[in-house]
Amino acid sequence: MEKCAWKAYIKEGNYPEYKKRHDEIWPEMLEMFHKAGIRNYSIWNNGNELFGYYELEYGREYAQKVQAESPVANRWNEFMQDILITQDPVTGKVPHLVKAFDIE
Repeated sequence: MEKCAWKAYIKEGNYPEYKKRHDEIWPEMLEMFHKAGIRNYSIWNNGNELFGYYELEYGREYAQKVQAESPVANRWNEFMQDILITQDPVTGKVPHLVKAFDIE
């Protein structure tokens, strides 16, 4: 299974709202993750910094395609826009981290 990680930032003062929205994640989002083959997904925070980790059952290309074609994923991204900084200001993309070490 392919392993992936990303990072983003919560806009100042918005952690309680971020946590609330994830505690109440839409069932349709969970269904979309399952369809995309996204497994073992967790998000960690340190202050306003977020670190996400997940595994891809069918690979990155397939997961990206399912998410890009999903109206619910687009709705979720719009829903989270007011409290998150997810894009690199230079590239305009979510920074995916490069694996530096893996014990396996």
